[in-house]
Amino acid sequence: MIALVVSLASAFTACNRNGASGKESTANAAVAATVNGKNILLEEVDRLVNQQAAGQQNQMSQLQLAAARLQVLDGLIQQQALFQRAEKEKLLPTEDEVSQAINAQKTQASMTDEEYQKMLRESSQTEQSLREVARKQIAVQKLQDRGFSKISITDREVEDFYNNNKESFVNARGVGLATIMVDPADNGMQSDAKSEVEAKQKVDVIYQRLKSGGDFAQVARAESEDSQSNARGGDLGFLSEEQLKQSGLSPELVNRFFNSMQVGDITAPERTPTGRFYIFKLTRKQLQSENLTLDSPGVREDIKKALINQRQSLLSAALVATAMYDAKVVNNLAQSMLDSPNNLSGVRPAGAVNPSPAATAATAAATPPASSPQGK
Repeated sequence: MIALVVSLASAFTACNRNGASGKESTANAAVAATVNGKNILLEEVDRLVNQQAAGQQNQMSQLQLAAARLQVLDGLIQQQALFQRAEKEKLLPTEDEVSQAINAQKTQASMTDEEYQKMLRESSQTEQSLREVARKQIAVQKLQDRGFSKISITDREVEDFYNNNKESFVNARGVGLATIMVDPADNGMQSDAKSEVEAKQKVDVIYQRLKSGGDFAQVARAESEDSQSNARGGDLGFLSEEQLKQSGLSPELVNRFFNSMQVGDITAPERTPTGRFYIFKLTRKQLQSENLTLDSPGVREDIKKALINQRQSLLSAALVATAMYDAKVVNNLAQSMLDSPNNLSGVRPAGAVNPSPAATAATAAATPPASSPQGK
């Protein structure tokens, strides 16, 4: 979430340049667009283009960069229109709500205050600019949530969905797994193995600890070098037999999951072709595929969630459409391209060098407008 906030900080700062906080003069700054008179500066569009290109903008043709600029600006226009609507409807968050949101993001990212300040410096942001980002995100989320709260799903809708999609409600043959991974490469994690010898020693110690009664989930959280699963105690969830076959695990190991191993058993350290070591714990085993009914555990709840998600997506799109309809938008960047269709060299973001002739000659497919923002 911190990374997301940082990546959007420039965008929202652009929409706030004429606010009371800085009162910066934009007389000499190119204005890419205005939304009800609020400026979105071209330099902020370029900053986001450079962030999203992740250093690859020098390999993009002028047409590709022009398309990227239009896409980024379209997203900024939508965000500003949504925020202004939330502001008009008195849905702005309190200062305490903003502080809570930022603190929650810092906690989720396991950031110390020192790391947080370093992140601000490296991203050329300030505490105030991030607070403005959070304020706008929370306001837009409140706007969406108010519409989402009106959604209700009837039992008839759930039943109709099930009857029209019965083939999707099948529990496939498969197993539930948890894992502890040790990688000889340096992953920058605590107690990280950094060589073949260290990895082998570490995984053997872990295996002996588990055989002596160590709690698998606790050991996984402390020792596994798989950042995606160790926070869940190594839990990988349920994997079908087909998923296991495509995972790169040896057929012999997959066969053991279904035959010789019992729920609760662990494997000895297994080395995969990637060079990493894995210890697996079998947490569930389903030997036969079975058709689910509406009375099967979780089916009704899953259908209801799916229907709610569908409606939320449609409501989000409708919210953007109405906010944009009510807004007076002047897109200077798009107009300049229409006025000079054969002269797009001016759209190259600051800091990017001219591409090679071959890259310039490449034709870029126009990028579709950004999807409706979710306020997160």
